Amino acid sequence: MTSTGSQTAAHLAAHDKDAGQILTLEVGAMAHGGHCVARHDGRVVFVRHAIPGEIVNAAVTSGGEDARFWRADTVSVVRPSEFRRSHQWKLADSIRAHASGRFPVGGAEFGHITLEHQRRLKAQVFRDTMTRIGKLNVEAAVVGIAEDEPTGLHWRTRNAFSVTSTGRLAMNVHRSATVVPVRNIPLGVRQLDALQLWDIDFTGAARVEVATPAHGEEVLVVIFPLEAVASNKKQLEQHIAQWRKRMIHLPAKVSVVVGLRSEQFGPLEMVRLRGRTWLTEVVETEEFGSHTFRVSGDGFWQVHRDAPSTLVEAVIHALDPQPGQVIADLYAGAGLFSKFLADSVGNSGVVLSVEASPGASRDARKNLHDQKQAYVINGLTDRIIGSWLQRPQAPVANGGLDGRRVNAVVLDPPRAGAGRATITRIHQLAAEKIVYVSCDPASFARDTKWLVEHGWEIEDSTIYDLFPDTYHMETVTTFRPSATLRQSRDSE
Repeated sequence: MTSTGSQTAAHLAAHDKDAGQILTLEVGAMAHGGHCVARHDGRVVFVRHAIPGEIVNAAVTSGGEDARFWRADTVSVVRPSEFRRSHQWKLADSIRAHASGRFPVGGAEFGHITLEHQRRLKAQVFRDTMTRIGKLNVEAAVVGIAEDEPTGLHWRTRNAFSVTSTGRLAMNVHRSATVVPVRNIPLGVRQLDALQLWDIDFTGAARVEVATPAHGEEVLVVIFPLEAVASNKKQLEQHIAQWRKRMIHLPAKVSVVVGLRSEQFGPLEMVRLRGRTWLTEVVETEEFGSHTFRVSGDGFWQVHRDAPSTLVEAVIHALDPQPGQVIADLYAGAGLFSKFLADSVGNSGVVLSVEASPGASRDARKNLHDQKQAYVINGLTDRIIGSWLQRPQAPVANGGLDGRRVNAVVLDPPRAGAGRATITRIHQLAAEKIVYVSCDPASFARDTKWLVEHGWEIEDSTIYDLFPDTYHMETVTTFRPSATLRQSRDSE
């Protein structure tokens, strides 16, 4: 059970003698992860809720003589930046939180920075990360979403909550099991607040995930029981009965399911309390038409309301798919890119939609069922590509490529990136183009370094600000074979 309530500097100091002390720091550059770099007596201090160029008073949250670096939260500002504004979310505001004897919740690390300057900082972080990890000088423009509010609020369609010991929805303090009850989520779409889920007793749950699509009135609530509840059949049945009763007042289009997983990476079993175990997402683009997608409770979907259409347009423009081509869509999820790519390659082309999650692959099969040129392949990406390389003449259903060559690759891996083995196998496909969609500049920089070592070069890279008021960013980068790599291929 997670702890709830205020956690003062004195409480921290009982566990870490350096925690709680106040340092006056001149703030340096923004680093990946939402903190700025400062120094105190020669020691690196990562400071959250500051802006480069400021002088702040910061409370140490993690220290120690043997620590390689310390962490600290801004508690007051001595010399503010011209780009500082009132924080957009009270519970995530470090200054107000510490004044109240508690720590801020995570999730809105840039809420105190003007939106325009947030984007400048994200460009700087991307550039610095590519230099430090990727050993490359890469400049990328930051593109915002035109419909976003100037405050950077009300864009998030997927929200995950912890649950307090009294059954109330809560958010975690940064890097802590401590939770703080919430009664609104300013980053969430307005539809979320209207549900008033804060008034429901979720006792017996470890966490609750809520999906509120940008189009339509459907909502899907997934309740994940505490391990002790999930492992006790009688307790689970009792809690399910209680949860079902407590959901009666919700609007008719709100579906509620209980998510059960028998093993850590096994498929998710969904027990339906009301409504459906999935919801509908509509993706409308200006140039490439629109499609409707089914997304299950255990499926992946982009969290910004306009991210799907934005990324579809970016990926298709970057790939420039042609009729008859073979395109590998790796880490394809519910088939977002695959669906639109299948339109582009036509009946004479092939889209290989590869996804490791059984639930997401199940969604993809339903979403792509009417496009015979799209093949959904469930399995680990590096193993699937390995099979293509070993048995290219075999039918796709038997792990091959039907004797065809992959013309282009799009990959949208999880935050950890693709990894060296998968990058090597993608290179071995000898495609004409790779489009890499990334949500983490550090893992992207590592993967880019390996692609460059194999002879690829960056043609274009764009940062999309799909996570306003947070440090997160999404990048779409196009890679082409270098002249040296092309010559090597021609000589084979």
